[in-house]
Amino acid sequence: MALSLLAGPANAGKVALLLERYLGALESDPILIVPNRPDVDRAERELLRQAGALVGGSIGTFDDVFERIARGNGAHRPVITEAQRTLLLRHVVARARGRSARFAGFADALGSTVAELESALVEPNELDGELAELFSAYREELDRLGLWDRELERRHAAERVAGELGAWDNRPVFAYGFEDLTGAEWSLLEALSGRSEVTVSLPYEPGRDAFASLSRTAEDLTSLAGDVEELPPNAAARSQVLAHLERSLFGQLGEAPPLDGSLRFLEGAGLRGTLELVADEILTLLRGGTPAGEIAVVCPGLDRWRAALDTAFTTLGIPYALEGRVKLGQTPFGQALLSLLRYAWLDGDRRHLFSFLRSPYSGLTRSHADFLEGRLRGRAVSSPPRVEEEVQKLRGQPLPHLEALRNAEDPLAAVGTLARVMIRAAHGLESPPTREQARIDLRANEKVARLLAELEGWRELGGEIGRDEVVALLDAARVSLPRGGQAGRVAVLDLWDVRTRRFEVLFVLGLEEGRLPHRAQGSPFLDEEQKAELEHASRGARLLRTDPVSRDRYLFYTACTRPTRRLYLVREAATDDGSPREPSPFWEEARALFDAGELERWTRRRPLSALTWPLEAAPSLRERVRALASLASSEELPARALARANGWERRLERALGAFERQTRLTHPAVLEELRQKASFSVTDLERFADCSSIWFFERVISPRTIDAEADARMRGIVAHQALFSFFKGFPKRTGTERVQPETLADALEFLRECLGEAIQAHVRLDLPELERRELEESLARDLEQLIRREAESPSPLVPHRFEVSFGSERSAPELQRGLDLGGFTVSGKIDRIDRDPFGARGVVLDYKSGKTAHSARKIETELHLQIPLYMLVLRDLVGIEPLGGVYRALGGEGQARGLLRAEARDDGVPGYSRNDYVDEETFWGQVERAQEHARGVVERIRDGDVRHDPKGGFPCPIWCDRWTMCRVKRS
Repeated sequence: MALSLLAGPANAGKVALLLERYLGALESDPILIVPNRPDVDRAERELLRQAGALVGGSIGTFDDVFERIARGNGAHRPVITEAQRTLLLRHVVARARGRSARFAGFADALGSTVAELESALVEPNELDGELAELFSAYREELDRLGLWDRELERRHAAERVAGELGAWDNRPVFAYGFEDLTGAEWSLLEALSGRSEVTVSLPYEPGRDAFASLSRTAEDLTSLAGDVEELPPNAAARSQVLAHLERSLFGQLGEAPPLDGSLRFLEGAGLRGTLELVADEILTLLRGGTPAGEIAVVCPGLDRWRAALDTAFTTLGIPYALEGRVKLGQTPFGQALLSLLRYAWLDGDRRHLFSFLRSPYSGLTRSHADFLEGRLRGRAVSSPPRVEEEVQKLRGQPLPHLEALRNAEDPLAAVGTLARVMIRAAHGLESPPTREQARIDLRANEKVARLLAELEGWRELGGEIGRDEVVALLDAARVSLPRGGQAGRVAVLDLWDVRTRRFEVLFVLGLEEGRLPHRAQGSPFLDEEQKAELEHASRGARLLRTDPVSRDRYLFYTACTRPTRRLYLVREAATDDGSPREPSPFWEEARALFDAGELERWTRRRPLSALTWPLEAAPSLRERVRALASLASSEELPARALARANGWERRLERALGAFERQTRLTHPAVLEELRQKASFSVTDLERFADCSSIWFFERVISPRTIDAEADARMRGIVAHQALFSFFKGFPKRTGTERVQPETLADALEFLRECLGEAIQAHVRLDLPELERRELEESLARDLEQLIRREAESPSPLVPHRFEVSFGSERSAPELQRGLDLGGFTVSGKIDRIDRDPFGARGVVLDYKSGKTAHSARKIETELHLQIPLYMLVLRDLVGIEPLGGVYRALGGEGQARGLLRAEARDDGVPGYSRNDYVDEETFWGQVERAQEHARGVVERIRDGDVRHDPKGGFPCPIWCDRWTMCRVKRS
């Protein structure tokens, strides 16, 4: 008995020869060992294709062989599951006294290190220090429970074959797809080679850098082998270019053949731009007749690429299938389940609750969930008790499943019941769920059920498990996606899984520095030097693994040999923000094998500035129309000719409309409504004067954000109400008409009371206590500053009327008609009127929530209408001679600026900036010009004359947040 080794480079026919010898040994009931579970099915199909039928023999993984041998003598122990092992490790760590054990992730890192030590056949007594104590404690716990872990089962199996004659029945063994054998795997092969015929296939060429990571395995197998058969390279299996790449990559350079298109390079800017290049090439291949199942996209790791691949491929309608496993929370079913558990058990927030309620698994319609969340967000209700209280009011009944989860005595039973109800709510019981999403949901539900069964087994062993641990284990669980090789779908897989596959066309992604080869992450317990010392001291340990660069070099080499017709090497040349990215050394190695001039011919690039595809290369109708619209912006006549030739005229017109959208209102019903409008508010007119587009969106469209917050508008409402209550009640409170220095303390106390009442009345949001206090204190600071200035003011005028509404049904009878400007009336509300106590003279005051107030010059040059028109109201409707009007800023330094009559500077309105006093002609001239401007604004409104016309010209002011609606570039 001996071991036979089949060695050679990729595509030399090693696996084919091994399968042929397996078929020749069927009478001896051989065993074929393959690397992964999906490889079992592929190997069976290949053998059936060659033989037609298989009578005898079996196919499985190393784990299948280990398990069969370990169970053969009755000494087998139950094997602890992955979830149970995680809980056991946490129990061991919880008992440890080391400082590091307090940190999150410590138990997981310990589990990885223990698995590595056990797979290398290292025992706890061969270690020292804290690691030895933890390893021993872990083993003691396993012995106490009467369990093995997976590595101990493998070790037991290898020892059985080595020490028991009846452990193996001389069945021939054939194995392939293994590059780095663990201690248990090596021990098993060594023992089997002494009991039966063992044939192993290994991709290897001595002295070649591509196979440096396999050198130890090759040396060990060669020393054990009685027969080593080295297969020569098979250049006929590929095109000359791909054959040259296989022979020369990380090897000896030879004369390069001219590039013929079987090797191509793609460079994109940004992740999405790069993947759009890949998607475009795949679409071209599919349209050219290449079956989707013969195309593969290989990534260094699937997690980073999933979302971006979905966007790029779905946009172009490319069918694809991810191969591998994803976290439970990355499936729709798992995300909904974990969201509700986090909300119910782990003090989650409103976001977690509605992530579940909006899903199809909650039993609520999407529109109902959106209605509930909209109401809550509109009032800033976020704390769980208030969320549930308000939702129950809106629904008239409690939320589904929530109380059952919170009141459940058994968390495992509660999760199991919830999972079943969720599946039933999403897919019903009337017909079997057959859609692709249903298949993923069922796999996720099956994973949940298996995990719960494992945790129930843990409790039967005497272990305890809390709600937080249930959620953590569900979050860490991984769901196997539908197996690869699905007909009609492009395969997306990682570098490890592609090793044993064949495709006509293959794309290798991630060829950027730092991503391939990837950066190594060492063990926190054992560095490479410690591993070397431990392996040297140990008799049979196999701890030293190949370095990550050598491993990635081999995996990249293998990936490059998988396509039979065409290979694409793909890299990001720049990030999404335009920063350049250095290429991977592997990219440079591959390109160095060919002539630089030819490389340019077969390299396709897409820069970050390429917002659209070239028209002739656009991969879909949507992209062609986008490219046509882009062309029309510079060459309109050719673009319109192309549109007519292809029947795209309407699409082109709509696309061009996005560049220059009509702003004037033209609908007859809208214009008629505006022409019939007889009353306009002062703020509407002033907003139109600021920018007619702002007026249109704010006053006509009137959009609102869904999330209520204590914004400037709310602060202004509260401040106005507090000041109204203060000045209205101050005379009764103190017996004086205005604030004096001697009444200031009482005034400030009364102001606080008014502010508290205003917040209580107008802030209906569920603000957190910190935000509510910040709102109250900041407003109190600003308003107290105003009251202090009132006490210091030399003005003889006293506060007279407050919140004086005019032009509405709620106004005083004498003010209901509004300010008549000829053909229309003006409505509004004056914040405050101060009056001379000995005559019919006064001023109007308008509070501003910001830090600045408008001077007389700005009122004129910036066409502010409030103060001039308010003064007309004061004169014509209230019956008080206006001495001026003042804007008073509530924030900052509390500026008070405005338009004032110079003749009243000494006896009516003293104490203001000298530049705000103007003579009579200037004063009334400004008022008259404000009237004319208001008439012009009304005329434009009635004509529907809406434009992009910000006051002061372009660019738009930075404070405007409507630019995304009117589609004007922001400054």
